[in-house]
Amino acid sequence: MPIRGPGNRGRLKKGQGIVSKSKALSVPALGGEQSLNRYLSEIKKFPVLTAEQEYMLAKRYQEHEDGEAAAQLVTSHLRLVAKIAMGYRGYGLPVSDLISEGNVGLMQGVKKFEPDRGFRLATYAMWWIKASIQEFILRSWSLVKMGTTAAQKKLFFNLRRMKKQLDAYDDTDLHPDDVTKIATDLGVPEQEVINMNRRMLMGGDGSLNSPMRGGEEGAGEWQDWLTDDGPLQDEMVADAQESTMRHDMLVEAMDSLNDREKHILTERRLTDNPQTLEELSQVYDVSRERIRQIEVRAFEKLQKAMQRIAAEKLLPSAA
Repeated sequence: MPIRGPGNRGRLKKGQGIVSKSKALSVPALGGEQSLNRYLSEIKKFPVLTAEQEYMLAKRYQEHEDGEAAAQLVTSHLRLVAKIAMGYRGYGLPVSDLISEGNVGLMQGVKKFEPDRGFRLATYAMWWIKASIQEFILRSWSLVKMGTTAAQKKLFFNLRRMKKQLDAYDDTDLHPDDVTKIATDLGVPEQEVINMNRRMLMGGDGSLNSPMRGGEEGAGEWQDWLTDDGPLQDEMVADAQESTMRHDMLVEAMDSLNDREKHILTERRLTDNPQTLEELSQVYDVSRERIRQIEVRAFEKLQKAMQRIAAEKLLPSAA
């Protein structure tokens, strides 16, 4: 059975977590922020393992998949998870959720721990705990994907600390000198520093259904004030239908012209790059004035044909 962490998020699917041949491991419940103090008190009751105890338990789990050994390894390091999670409180997420995600990382660290390498479990599992918490923060911060590269993640989780060191204001754009300093120290482009700072100033995503005045009953929601400056759908459909009708009428009206009139009118008025009178005069071996006269006459014929067709289509005679 899979090992379970605290809360609803601290659960690993079978095949991903620590497998026990006897029973699932239960750690102190962490249902929300109200039970956080109780949880922190309970995890202090688990004993800290010596290096020899930790090694023997890790070998038992590695060689025999001993669930009881894995349980002792996990519970003895729950305080480490809580300590690491507390360092990420500034991102506006419940500490209970951060601890739950950290516990998932701890379980993965225990699963992959190799005691013969000579390191303590805390040193190895710390990276799994941090990675799990950071991924959770990035997923929860915004629906718009951010922090997709290692450099961007480093920027996201170090920007606030570096701004504090530089005495930069938390609610304004960074000074160009500060941008250059941060970009150089973290090895990222300056524009990424500017963009990340602005996204963090705006905070995480908010619901458009949130009341505008702190939950006050009868208050409007944010989405009530959103406007779309684009055309209405019925206007777009009507414009498309009218454009299609005009095109069909033009094609039909063009049949009233002879080939020369049709060609000259098309090349002079119905193309993106119209030809000059001089160019067309060379095509037909006539003067430029003659081409102009043909163009004017063809346009007048086209107008009359369009008016006639429009009258027939839009104002049909009564049967």
